Amino acid sequence: MRLGLPARRWALGYSRSDLNGDVAAGLTVGAMLVPQAMAYALLAGLPPQVGLYAATLPLLVYALLGTSRQLAVGPVAIVSLLTATALSEVAESGTSAYIAAAALLALMVGLIHLVLGIARLGWVVNFLSHSVLVGFTSAAAVIIGLSQVKHLLGIQVPRSDHIYEAFADLGSEISETHTATLIVGLGSIVVLVLLRRVAKQLPGALIVVVGATLISSTADLPDRGVRTVGDIPSGLPGFGLPDLGFDVIGDLATTAAIITVIGFVESIAVAKVYARRHRYEIDPNTELIALGSANVVAGVTGGYPVGGGFARTAVNDSAGARTPLASVIAAGVVLAVLAFFTPLFRDLPQAALAGIIIVAVRNLIDVKEIRHIVRVKRSDAIGMGIATVATLMLGIELGIAIAVIASMLVVFARMSRPHTATLGRIPNTTSYRNIERFPEAIVAEGITVLRIDAAVSFVNAQRLKSLLLGVARSPSAPKHLVLDCSGINDLDATGADALSEIFDEFDESGTALHLCDVKGPVRDVLHCAGLWNRLGRRIHSTAHTAVQAIQHGQLDMSATAPGIDEPRNGS
Repeated sequence: MRLGLPARRWALGYSRSDLNGDVAAGLTVGAMLVPQAMAYALLAGLPPQVGLYAATLPLLVYALLGTSRQLAVGPVAIVSLLTATALSEVAESGTSAYIAAAALLALMVGLIHLVLGIARLGWVVNFLSHSVLVGFTSAAAVIIGLSQVKHLLGIQVPRSDHIYEAFADLGSEISETHTATLIVGLGSIVVLVLLRRVAKQLPGALIVVVGATLISSTADLPDRGVRTVGDIPSGLPGFGLPDLGFDVIGDLATTAAIITVIGFVESIAVAKVYARRHRYEIDPNTELIALGSANVVAGVTGGYPVGGGFARTAVNDSAGARTPLASVIAAGVVLAVLAFFTPLFRDLPQAALAGIIIVAVRNLIDVKEIRHIVRVKRSDAIGMGIATVATLMLGIELGIAIAVIASMLVVFARMSRPHTATLGRIPNTTSYRNIERFPEAIVAEGITVLRIDAAVSFVNAQRLKSLLLGVARSPSAPKHLVLDCSGINDLDATGADALSEIFDEFDESGTALHLCDVKGPVRDVLHCAGLWNRLGRRIHSTAHTAVQAIQHGQLDMSATAPGIDEPRNGS
């Protein structure tokens, strides 16, 4: 795999017509990224410069290795919250050990990405379903918002991932609200919301940061008790491995895996939206390598885990980005700020950054998508609800673990109760359809055609056995039961054993069991289990040929007839 290939592809074929859009997008996203990076670092419990470090070289690395032309990589809200959750267990916020642990976490996240990408294991992220991700994201947005209220109020409360603890802590300290801090925070939120409504093209976060900093310095707000970010070290990020023991790696391993999955799912989802819009392809495994490399670089330059941001990518696209050059320019803007302008942010109120975070995460609660999931599939809504409640009540890590387990249980529940349908022939055709949906379908006398729409495995084998034997033992049992296998994509050993028992029971019941439309992988298992030749002439190509053969007594056709089974050696 040649890692430089994506960059060579867009760089060598670069069109000058794209330059104006890329420059405009790069400057816009850079202006947006500076205050966001500092705000998300605050959310992660890190100094502002750490957020800026994570918004420089990682962007350049992704621009070289990524396959998305619009994805804006950098610090993101949910990853910042997960980072804070993990680091709070290994070090005290603000200490050198805490900052080193953040870099180590980024390095671990990057290595996991790289292993998955090189091994082409991108499919593992599918264990986190879309509905569960929506529920988790909504709950995380609430937790993020609550975590910033203390900065808006200017009070000191302990950090908590549990919503009931957060409300209790805020309630106990709300009487200590600092009025000037509250005015700055609420003012920042109002300005951001108004700018989004009347002038979306303007960098609202940057305007709030500049305005709040000017007000803070001219009105001596730090002397009046308003907390500010303080001195931000100037200079570019240096290189080095975090100096921490193996015990810290063990403490961070679970969160590193969770950040990898959630960060990649979000990044690939937004990347695919814009790839589809601009008609090009995204390679998930290459994306894993690109995001992994970006996180590794974040780890060795004093940053923390990064991912693709929804809002920044939307701004990048709307501002005219057509190639990753826009990300290169955005990174250059942040590097310029680090090199020359960090002293200007010394009087920036933390309440203003809290307002930026609250407004940014508001869009993570996607009410439209929640309604869509509830309307389309109720079982998905259950998984979404479990993810939301578990995350709010039990915390980020335990909540997402329960959500994933719940998602998998929902899948197993569906598999254990597969859809079945009794079929009938549509008049004047050879097509067989569900008689409940097509009441005009004709059911042949003494013949029941039953279709199973699921793989037959250990999850549902006994249930299907009970279903089929129930048909054979009922007072109105048909003389022939045709099992339409067109919906059965797979058959495991337990399913084959269940079918063997079913064949025995049917042989004694007086009802003849037939199979039709058996797919290749299922045929292979039936052959290996010795069941294919056992049915012999009662295997048919389609439901229609099965019914025709039964009605006309033409059951002398071998199961190896053309169209039923492929030729085999020795047959």
